[in-house]
Amino acid sequence: MSPAKQQVNNPKASVPRHVAIIMDGNGRWAKQLGKMRIFGHQEGAKAVRRAVSFAVNNGIEALTLYAFSSENWNRPPQEVTALMELFIRALDKEVKSLHKHNVRLKIIGDTERFSERLQGRIQRAEAVTEANTGLTLNIAANYGGRWDIIQAVQQIAQQVKSGDVAPEDISEEMVSQHINLCELAPVDLVIRTGGEHRISNFLLWQIAYAELYFTEVLWPDFDELVFEGALNAFAQRERRFGGTEPASIKEL
Repeated sequence: MSPAKQQVNNPKASVPRHVAIIMDGNGRWAKQLGKMRIFGHQEGAKAVRRAVSFAVNNGIEALTLYAFSSENWNRPPQEVTALMELFIRALDKEVKSLHKHNVRLKIIGDTERFSERLQGRIQRAEAVTEANTGLTLNIAANYGGRWDIIQAVQQIAQQVKSGDVAPEDISEEMVSQHINLCELAPVDLVIRTGGEHRISNFLLWQIAYAELYFTEVLWPDFDELVFEGALNAFAQRERRFGGTEPASIKEL
């Protein structure tokens, strides 16, 4: 990960504390070039490096990337296998650079379905960076928003079963405490590349009041200028969170 020089044009603009990105368009990007889909995923990994560098240099506290959804297992087996190998190589290659730049890496999702080899790589990468205090980089892998809510409910149900929690005491705050990323600032901005205008089961609980930004740019072409455009658009939004007066990032 090499530091990007690009920064948001307006230094006084409200920079989102937590940005989430649905990285869409790798396969279509490769198809346009007459290449296999895995080539698009490989180029997409370069876009990840650019996004992380930009986030670090612009004071974003957390960046969450949708790398592999729970529905992606339905893709052709050879593509899934290639994606798993790419994930392993990326962890091996990038963890030293992330650590050097004070980035804390966290993998969210049902990782138990991954091979023991990949699970070991994930645990090792998280352990190396766990004490870092800069950007928190969350990679959503075998993740689904519905799964996230269900696992939170299951944890609370166990507490009810053991008598530690009464059913009438279950609240939104309690559920939030069992949802992934509960220790981080709420998601302020969701970016989706590739031209589609949907959430695709991503962070359903966490993005309840997030601003949405859609771009036609395919993920391998996502660069600092596109990221900058999303942040500048975010700075123009008035966020009311159900109220009548705009709220600032500092008030959250």
